[in-house]
Amino acid sequence: MAATIPPTAPAPARTPPAPDRPQVTLPRVLAAEWDKLTSLRSTAWLALATVAAAAGTAWALGAFARPDAGSSGAPLAVAGSVLAQLGFLVLGAGVGAGEFRTGTARVTFAAVPRRLPVLAAQALVTTAAALAVAALALGAALAATAEQRADAALVLDLADRETLRVLAGFVLYLTGVALVGLGLGALVRRPDGALVGGVVLLVVLDHVLATNPGRVADTARALLPGAGARLLQDDARLAALDATTLGPHLGTWGGGLVLATWAAALLAAAAYRLRRHDVV
Repeated sequence: MAATIPPTAPAPARTPPAPDRPQVTLPRVLAAEWDKLTSLRSTAWLALATVAAAAGTAWALGAFARPDAGSSGAPLAVAGSVLAQLGFLVLGAGVGAGEFRTGTARVTFAAVPRRLPVLAAQALVTTAAALAVAALALGAALAATAEQRADAALVLDLADRETLRVLAGFVLYLTGVALVGLGLGALVRRPDGALVGGVVLLVVLDHVLATNPGRVADTARALLPGAGARLLQDDARLAALDATTLGPHLGTWGGGLVLATWAAALLAAAAYRLRRHDVV
């Protein structure tokens, strides 16, 4: 009798390997954050409004410029920072808190579980955007006040180191303000709360302390982020400020260092919360 050959079981179908998930790297996160910022129509409108505020304020103040032959016209050109800083504060706060407001932060941090690369990318994106908008605002302010500087015989010598310092200080100060806004936004996770907090730190507290001068109040003013506005002052204005204060004489770069410290501290606090607390 012939032997019965058992049927051969069919070979199991091979499941194709799952495609590799793209590795999360800082350049990828940076590109994603840049796309988020530049794809918003509100970003362009905010930049336009901020540039207009800087140029318009400088032009309005230029109407009161008195003839002063030989004096530098740089302080007039950067005078628009008083109003323009609000736009940079909004920029930073929006980048830091925007996704928490809309609820898309959960998606972002699910894609980037380590979380901190997102904050680092936001800081780089905010810095780049703020530098660009500040440079445009400076150019617009210089153009808007050109006739007024000529009428008042104010000189804008770009070969002069003090003039260059004041103009560069305009860009650096406003960039620092944007980073303060970013730190506040990422920390409190509410754009409106970050904006209010930034206005209090940069404007309200400074004016309140200025109405009650004294060693304690003047020292506190010197340690607020608004001390970074010293970057915009020429030597004569800095000397006048130092002559009327009982607080520390920080100089130009000392004031800038105070602003940078505030931005770094707020970003560090935001990073700590991001690592230790849930994304809600």
